Amino acid sequence: MLLPLQQGVLYGPVKSRRYGLSLGVNLMPCGYKLCSLNCVYCQYGLTSVGTIDLAPYAADLPRVEEVAGALEEKLRSSTPFNLITFSGNGEPTLHPHFAEIVDETVRLRDAHRPQVKIALLSNATGLTTPAVRQSLAKIDLPILKLDVGTEKGFLAINRPARRVRFEDIVEHLINLQNIYIQSLFVDGTPANSGRGDIIAWMALLRRIRPREAHIYSIDRSVPSTQLKLVSPARLEEIASTAYRQTGVKVRAFYPRRRAVRA
Repeated sequence: MLLPLQQGVLYGPVKSRRYGLSLGVNLMPCGYKLCSLNCVYCQYGLTSVGTIDLAPYAADLPRVEEVAGALEEKLRSSTPFNLITFSGNGEPTLHPHFAEIVDETVRLRDAHRPQVKIALLSNATGLTTPAVRQSLAKIDLPILKLDVGTEKGFLAINRPARRVRFEDIVEHLINLQNIYIQSLFVDGTPANSGRGDIIAWMALLRRIRPREAHIYSIDRSVPSTQLKLVSPARLEEIASTAYRQTGVKVRAFYPRRRAVRA
């Protein structure tokens, strides 16, 4: 069963297999999925509106004051969490006031719970905006998607909206520092876990030089019945090979088992 869309600005806290107890921040609409990609494996299902231009949908987006107010209330409460994560019903960095929201989040975090980390789960399509790139330096865990090593794979797995170019994403990832890469691998049709796929992905990982790469596979229902889980053993193999070939620390994650460090 696919996950239901988030119905508010905040959700959780939820237990993350990678990052602990996380308070989610949804900067996209509550009634539909608004994203720049239409990934074949997305746990929220198919993208309702695929675009990088959110201007026509501005009325459906939460205001800066709304996000800040909800965050302050939660930070002042006794609710336990160790992470604030920008994620939700689409790509958070497409929000036209994303940088301002990050500034407000940092200010409120520092005032009320300075020990809490701030994370971003992003598909990296918003990196074409300079203010978004600058805001990443203020985020403790900027985690950016790279599922494939080629444009062909990008079109098959991530299925971008118009005007989203794989080469632009790669260029910006290469020019950023202190980022984390997250990659989801699938078998079936389409797949991105074959030998050639991983070689191409490793070639980009070597150029990007992230702090870490986090790899995983599907563990929930997905829109396509033709997709298959990549086994934990295969994920471990990819992690070990990538570390040897690139020097980048790679961590493989999968359900109900401990993370394996390469």
